Formats: sequence, C-alpha cells, structure tokens
Amino acid sequence: MRKAKPKKRVVLPDPKFNDQKVSKFVNHLMYDGKKNTSYEIFYAALDIVGGKMKSEEKSPLEVWKQALDNITPQVEVKSRRIGGATFQVPTEIRPDRKESVSMKNMIAFARKRGGKSMADKLASEIMDAFNNQGGAYKRKEDMHRMAEANRAFAHFRF
Repeated sequence: MRKAKPKKRVVLPDPKFNDQKVSKFVNHLMYDGKKNTSYEIFYAALDIVGGKMKSEEKSPLEVWKQALDNITPQVEVKSRRIGGATFQVPTEIRPDRKESVSMKNMIAFARKRGGKSMADKLASEIMDAFNNQGGAYKRKEDMHRMAEANRAFAHFRF
C-alpha cells in the first residue's frame, strides 16, 4: 500500500471479564460469525480449568493469560531471497503479532486434540500451556530453535 496505514479496529471487551484479550481470542475461535457459540466454548473451557486446577491460587482467567504468555514466541523466521538463494532470516515479532500467533497456535492445537467437546480440548490445551507442555508450547520451542539455528543469516534482516 502506498497510502496511509489502515486504522486499527478497536475490539470491544468481553461481557463477563471486561477484557479485550478475551474478545480477540474469541474472535479467533469463531467459525461462520457464531460469536455467542465461541463465547460459550471459551467460558466453558475456563470453568473446566477452574474445576481441574483448584490447587492453583490463580483464577482461571489468570491461568489462561499465563498459558498464553508461555506459548508466545519472541522470534520467527521469514524467508528472504538473496542472489538466487532463499534464506530463513530470524526476525523479532511485533507485539500485536505475538499475541495473535500465540492465540492461533493455542486454538489450532486444541482443535487437533482428540477429545470430547471443543471446550474440553481447549481446557486441556490451556492447562498444558500453563505447565509448559503441549502442542502450542512445542511449536513455540520449534520456532525459537529454528531462529537460533539460522542466526548466521540475521544480518539479512529487512
């Protein structure tokens, strides 16, 4: 785009916790514009987390936020073509993209899980991420490992 950057849309906070992060997560979770269904799935997942993690002194929302922080990648690799060769160049991720990537990873790995309802799958993915394990956490570790392996090409940064 040659003209001005498009304005960022303001995401309204969710009705239960009054939190914008929750709304963004629910928007990623949503299929076919069914936001109420997404909210029901998310709140049910938090209820399950609260039931299973009574020993934690944190609320289910704090557990979810900690889980998101645990699976948030700091660096990623981008392909850059230089002189006929394609290099994987490690770059830092913008803060808004970090949040988005971590949410998408959590949802994607929750959907892949074997399980009963989506709420159950999401709850177990949240608990795994909170405990630094599970698919989304492994994905973050892989991204960091790939960036570390290609650190020699960091001088090709954009």
